[in-house]
Amino acid sequence: MSAVIPYEEFISRRKTRAHHVGRDVDAGQLHWSLKPFQADIVRWACKVGRPAVWADTGLGKTRMQLEWCRLMGERSLIITPLAVAEQTVEEAHAISTAARYVRSSADVSGSGVHVTSIEMVDRIDPNTFDAVALDEASILKNSDGKTRGKLISHFQEVPYRSAWTATPAPNDPEELTNQAEFLGHMARTNMLAAYFVHDQDGWRLKGHAYEPMLDWMSTWALAIRRPSDLGYPDDGYDLPGLDIIPEIVDVDIEPADGELFALAVGGVSDRARIRKETLERRVERAARLASDTDEQWLLWAGLNDEARLLEQLVPDSVNVHGSMSPEDKARHLLDFAHGHRRVLITKPKIAGMGLNFQRSARMAFVGINDSYEQYYQCLRRQYRYGQTRRVQAHIVVSEVERQIVANVQRKEQQANRVVDGLIRRLSSQGITA
Repeated sequence: MSAVIPYEEFISRRKTRAHHVGRDVDAGQLHWSLKPFQADIVRWACKVGRPAVWADTGLGKTRMQLEWCRLMGERSLIITPLAVAEQTVEEAHAISTAARYVRSSADVSGSGVHVTSIEMVDRIDPNTFDAVALDEASILKNSDGKTRGKLISHFQEVPYRSAWTATPAPNDPEELTNQAEFLGHMARTNMLAAYFVHDQDGWRLKGHAYEPMLDWMSTWALAIRRPSDLGYPDDGYDLPGLDIIPEIVDVDIEPADGELFALAVGGVSDRARIRKETLERRVERAARLASDTDEQWLLWAGLNDEARLLEQLVPDSVNVHGSMSPEDKARHLLDFAHGHRRVLITKPKIAGMGLNFQRSARMAFVGINDSYEQYYQCLRRQYRYGQTRRVQAHIVVSEVERQIVANVQRKEQQANRVVDGLIRRLSSQGITA
């Protein structure tokens, strides 16, 4: 007859845990420039072997990622958004790490860290690498289904895999499940069945599944907003402040069918119509902001016509658009990052993730959509640890479009339950690998 075990022990045995497949790393193996909290994170990530690290902008994510890659294999690969690859190579050289940008497997030779952009993944043979790091892992959610699936399957045999991002959207099941599947911890369908329920509003977290999911995720995912989350001082990690400045333009907008006045934005087609009707006035306002100063300005456009008109009106500006070659995009984005171009005009989907533009402290959204994640990512290109000046972000919209701004601000105020829960565990328990 089998022994009876206490109920608490029975539940504990049933808990899902990720199997750690990594290796122990001594502090002496890490680069001397890593701060103590960064060293803790790298050692934890090496032990886990297939970690997700969600470290806020300016906490040294790229440097930690490079160290993880250097320590986890003779030859490793970092996959980044466009232009971030060049910044990653620059950061590697700053810590004397051998890293090179590659466009295909033909460029891969010898040991060390190799860096490529997401656009070049098809040309890379994954079997030549011991470890792969997915930088700005939100691309798993933002990519189309075919690309996302290919990315997950392409690297599934690489022994060590990691996912890194400063701004995850982990309340979104797409983000959570895709990262878990890329890392090999649980298939997307299994994770949805275990922790989520589907109703008329789509997938949402089951009420009773919140704590068990966090218990499981904390064995392979780490979230940190400031060094004090790991018990270290926050000295040097004070943000200088952010001013969100509304720029409301006065525009006569045609009312929709059946309305006497244009009082509200409706569906997709109605919003697109209003954005086109207000285009010239919004662009003119943003152009004045960026033209009456010697400051560097970052102008976020949503439509091609907005970007083209901005480039005509703003001196010393460059419009980085989708039809440019990857090389030209990277060159212009890095020119702005290095201060060689005064005004950058581009779209969030081109430059909204990963890039460090903290040399500048002025931006304008020439219109805005309902995506809080996109809005947050764009703000964080300038408003990040390491920024020394107060950042000013202008939002140029018409009176009717203020409803969209209010919707984004409402989403901003909603607590990010998963990240908050992981940080609470990190703060109370520290890192346990």
